[in-house]
Amino acid sequence: MKAILQKTNSFILSVILICFMLPFPVDAAYQIPRTYQVQTDIGTAGTVKTLDYSYDYNTYFSLRDIAMVLRDTSKSFSLEITKNAVALNLGNAYIPVGGENIPWENSENPNVSLRRNEFQVNGQKVSYYTMIVAFPSGAYDCFMMAVDLAMILDMDITVPNVGVLQMNTQVPFSMSPVTLEQTGYFYGVNGVFVGNATTGELYYQYQSDMSYPIASTSKLMTCLLTMEAIAAGQLSLEQTVTVSEAAHALSISGDGVIPLEVGQQITVQELLIGALLPSSNECALCLAEAIAGSEGAFVSAMNQKALDLGLSQAVFFNSHGLPFYTQTPVPAKCQNRMSAKDMFRMCSYLLKVYPQIKDITSMEKATLQSLNLEVHNLNPLLRNIPQVTGLKTGTTNKSGACLVTSLTVDNGTMKNDLVVVVLGTEDSIERGRVSTLLAKYALQAFYTGIEEPEVDSISGNLPTHAEAAVDWILQTAKSTVSPF
Repeated sequence: MKAILQKTNSFILSVILICFMLPFPVDAAYQIPRTYQVQTDIGTAGTVKTLDYSYDYNTYFSLRDIAMVLRDTSKSFSLEITKNAVALNLGNAYIPVGGENIPWENSENPNVSLRRNEFQVNGQKVSYYTMIVAFPSGAYDCFMMAVDLAMILDMDITVPNVGVLQMNTQVPFSMSPVTLEQTGYFYGVNGVFVGNATTGELYYQYQSDMSYPIASTSKLMTCLLTMEAIAAGQLSLEQTVTVSEAAHALSISGDGVIPLEVGQQITVQELLIGALLPSSNECALCLAEAIAGSEGAFVSAMNQKALDLGLSQAVFFNSHGLPFYTQTPVPAKCQNRMSAKDMFRMCSYLLKVYPQIKDITSMEKATLQSLNLEVHNLNPLLRNIPQVTGLKTGTTNKSGACLVTSLTVDNGTMKNDLVVVVLGTEDSIERGRVSTLLAKYALQAFYTGIEEPEVDSISGNLPTHAEAAVDWILQTAKSTVSPF
């Protein structure tokens, strides 16, 4: 057990030191060029160029340099890098282009930006934030975080000493959220809940009982009430809805997503797709008006449904999650709120009663025929983890960046839906990384179990409070799940 603890803590230290500690701010979008010494468990080693993006220890590593270090290991990969795209192929031999594993020629700021460049792994699109750098030779290199590469390669990475990266090619990727919490990783997150929506089992929680703004994840409640209206025969997926003045006004505002004209006809199915994939506020409003006649009446139904589901920390002001201003001499700026645990409850109910919602939320893109418009899903995890089936992103200044993720898994007996709720990260980059780490942990917990858990199951048709917190969760079994 002591060896296991040391291994886990070593991995967590690497994640924290390399990827997430931001103690010394410098100019925004400034890259600090440095080097690490990278070594593997089979003895290969080399100098790897790094860029600290905006802050010390917010470190991105050269893929070409690492590819050279790993070229004779079981984790070898080839690379094709252009100005805006990266293709990484697992198991292939890396062909050098020159300049690998040598230090920077000078300490001058490379002046590149952190972007979501086109990225493919084995021909499949994935979604990671990277920096692409052009060198004097004309070759391009890609810099990415060590933890992201560790997840792609399904490999353990540790930091045994400052400036040294150890790659353990024979050890699968694993993580412990409780250890991350102990090292302060979740200080930048409002609330977290990870569990099995099918069985009600809790895997991990952090500040899960506290109510926070939830932004566009509010649309999950709007879609839940839409599914109920369809089940009751009030609406049908093929039924058309007429765009109102209010929906048109929202669509042409600064918060508009899909252009809608007054009197335009769009189907309920397309409104659901518009609300869930590109997070169209006007589509959510159209659904609310179609169901209740007015958004005010619909909001009352949202709050009543929250009470029916036992969501003690939930309050809704509108159908979409944008800030809501009261009509008072000094307007109050209100936002829909919910705790991470309440969000898990609501999503558990939604997935149990209306599992067909995943047919929409699992789509990477769709065409709204009524509008002759193609829309894309904002959820980056759909591309990175094959088990991901949804559910919804959300962002406002007050809420931060939120993401509710569902994963469909099979234990050989039945399918289960896992849910990861992440509320209030600093930005979409951290939202994706926190959610990916916790989604990986959810898969570990489901397939290999949780050692020595102190967990209450959430039983019954609806999830209820799990009063006992998880004191610590240590995952020791090696995951058999690979992202590719």
